Amino acid sequence: MRWIVGGKAAKGGAASPSQMGRFETQWLAEPGNLRALANLSGDWIDSVRERRSTQEIVLDMDSSVSPTHGEQEQSVWNGHYACTCYHPLFVFNQFGDLERCALRPGNVHSADGWESVLKPIVARYQGKVSRIVYRADAAFAMPGMYEFLEAEGLEYAIRLPANQVLQERISHLLKRPVGRPPHDARRSYANFRYQAGSWTKPRRVIAKVEWHPGELFPRVGFIVTNMMRPAKKIVAFYNQRGTAEQWIKEGKGAIKWTRLSCRSFSANAVRLSCVRRQTTGEVRPNEHQIGFFNARRRVSPFLASQTGSNPRITSPGRALQGGKPTGEQ
Repeated sequence: MRWIVGGKAAKGGAASPSQMGRFETQWLAEPGNLRALANLSGDWIDSVRERRSTQEIVLDMDSSVSPTHGEQEQSVWNGHYACTCYHPLFVFNQFGDLERCALRPGNVHSADGWESVLKPIVARYQGKVSRIVYRADAAFAMPGMYEFLEAEGLEYAIRLPANQVLQERISHLLKRPVGRPPHDARRSYANFRYQAGSWTKPRRVIAKVEWHPGELFPRVGFIVTNMMRPAKKIVAFYNQRGTAEQWIKEGKGAIKWTRLSCRSFSANAVRLSCVRRQTTGEVRPNEHQIGFFNARRRVSPFLASQTGSNPRITSPGRALQGGKPTGEQ
């Protein structure tokens, strides 16, 4: 295998499977190395963004399920997904790059720990792009989220759970249309100011009502936003967040990034961070997008490099000098 790889690999020694196992489950699992792994994809995305010359960033946040079938640490039963699992949190940009992710126990709320995931991304982009827009589903409709986004100058469109007060505000749209039912869906939009009991101020709410042929009741959805676009365009913009859900599904199916079979929670967090690097990386100037299809052709940098080749990833008991480890563990 060393002769096939060529170069320096033909003359040097290769790491044994046990060494690679310790590298993943022990050295990278240290707190300092986990922080470096969490920040590494952001550094790569920034290098690509300089080539794209993008002035607008759209961030999509969503959680997912990673079923477990063993005795993994903090693997807990989740009633919503009806399985024992982990409940990781992901943030993508509009190009399909995974900005950041976090592994969480299986029984936490979908928005649990959003600050540690979203705030570093926003801080990285502040002053570098002219506009940052945030999208999320109803699980992230929280006063703390609104206040943070508004304080940072971000625009947002977040699904808002329905309640009786909101239903009353659009009661005129919930009456069944008079006449023969049409053969296609009828859509109506409403735009009003609303303040929940836990909010410190009123905010703009967009309502969408759809009457579909053969259905007795309409489909109703609400979006809270601070954007100035027309209601119809805001709904169309919010619906595009479904692409992030497809990227999560593609990551699970194409590169198995939720195959978290290590015993310890920190080792599984390392595995999730390492595998997600395959969704992010440098592109050539003639490439306009980083996606899973291009990423599949690349090898994860942590599996193809030695411990000392990245000065940000360090192993205990070793000093880095000239890019080569000196001394023994």
